[in-house]
Amino acid sequence: MVQSKTELFDKKLVKDAELFKALAHPARLRILQFLAETPACITGDISDELPLGRTTVNQHLKELKKVGLIQGHILGVKTNYCLDPAKVKELEKSIASFLESINFENYKCI
Repeated sequence: MVQSKTELFDKKLVKDAELFKALAHPARLRILQFLAETPACITGDISDELPLGRTTVNQHLKELKKVGLIQGHILGVKTNYCLDPAKVKELEKSIASFLESINFENYKCI
């Protein structure tokens, strides 16, 4: 049986990589910013707020939902989108922890 290359790494690194990958596009970062700037969940079309087509925005929303950074609840014919505060806090801790693990204080490039 073929083993996935990610299985060769620590589970925390794999989980962090999945979260970080979800941030690896400016449209996804903008979606997170937009949702954070909005005091309530957004019902309707987020593509009105981005310079991208609806299908492309939906793909980015799907990636953010897959890692749990946003939630989408269907209300009739529209979807209600909002951040998942607990998951965003988890992301914040993961980034801080990762950066601490690669502390550059004593790093010297030869």
